[in-house]
Amino acid sequence: MISFLDLKKINAVHAPDFQQKMTAFLERGWYILGDEVGAFEKAFSLFCGTKYCVGVGNGFDALVLLFKGYIALGKLQKGDEVLVPANTYIASILAILEADLVPVLVEPKIDTYNINPDLIIEKITSKTKAILAVHLYGQLAEMDKINSIATAHQLLVVEDAAQGHGAIIENQKRAGNLSHAAAFSFYPGKNLGALGDGGAITTNDADLAETVAILRNYGSKVKYQNDLIGVNSRLDELQAAFLNVKLPHLDDDNQKRRGIAQRYLLEIQNDKIILPFWDYSANHVFHLFVIRTKNRLELQQYLLDNHIETMIHYPIPPYRQKALKEWHSNSFPITDLIHQEVLSLPISSVLTMDEVEIIISTINKY
Repeated sequence: MISFLDLKKINAVHAPDFQQKMTAFLERGWYILGDEVGAFEKAFSLFCGTKYCVGVGNGFDALVLLFKGYIALGKLQKGDEVLVPANTYIASILAILEADLVPVLVEPKIDTYNINPDLIIEKITSKTKAILAVHLYGQLAEMDKINSIATAHQLLVVEDAAQGHGAIIENQKRAGNLSHAAAFSFYPGKNLGALGDGGAITTNDADLAETVAILRNYGSKVKYQNDLIGVNSRLDELQAAFLNVKLPHLDDDNQKRRGIAQRYLLEIQNDKIILPFWDYSANHVFHLFVIRTKNRLELQQYLLDNHIETMIHYPIPPYRQKALKEWHSNSFPITDLIHQEVLSLPISSVLTMDEVEIIISTINKY
């Protein structure tokens, strides 16, 4: 069986370094917000090109605390509208709601699956105060256009970069440094994945970085003094240690993913399959390689019968989820089409070219 994502194999190559980090962690005896978290925050901010990085418990908290940080600073107010792609993973939308803000859904482009900048303008009202640009599946949203719109309308721009670790725009700026602030997830399946939950925000805004650092730690900057109503959401010291091992390999791992994606794009030749758009630049890190087909379940079963595991990202649009039932009367036809047809093929830094050959050959015979 060709696994969709072999996390054990991905992490096995780092096992000796993980063991060393674990031994040092036990010997040091400092388990919360220690040297490893500090080292990772510094290394990841340098990697992204930002002045600041604040490690938090997970990617969802990164978004929530980022928005709550802006509220604490007076740059957002509860009830403000945030534009967000309609086809994103529901966590993007739930984070807006958790921060007492109002999500306004915008249709994506059918070829890139990212938010359509031309439709953003149509959704802007006097209540709109921010745009949440999601780098879905690992491809950068059209940040130049989004930032231009935001500047013209005096809006904040936030990146949901949970799937975009290391993606680079033409001017060599990376995901996490293309907006006012960004949120990252280090969930194990991400391109930069921990061995548990983890997240971070990146920004060049010193006030926001300081505020998020306070919010993540019960609203406290000085022990037992609480300046804000905060939470407990600190990047785990041991997970930070593991991330410090893996971060130097991220660019190489992303390049391996691009190599696989290039083969898929050039060699999959089946008129039943719609391949994703990519301009062959470094703006895509292929967290996922997502195709579309009219008979998705049939294709998925065919591939499973041929020992190839796939996944669906995502089967149900957020606005059709039971949790958001008050949105069910809305209409997002492009989002609906995407969620009905998408299927994710195996792609990772440890997928072999022999396995890629089998996947391509099997799909071409479908």
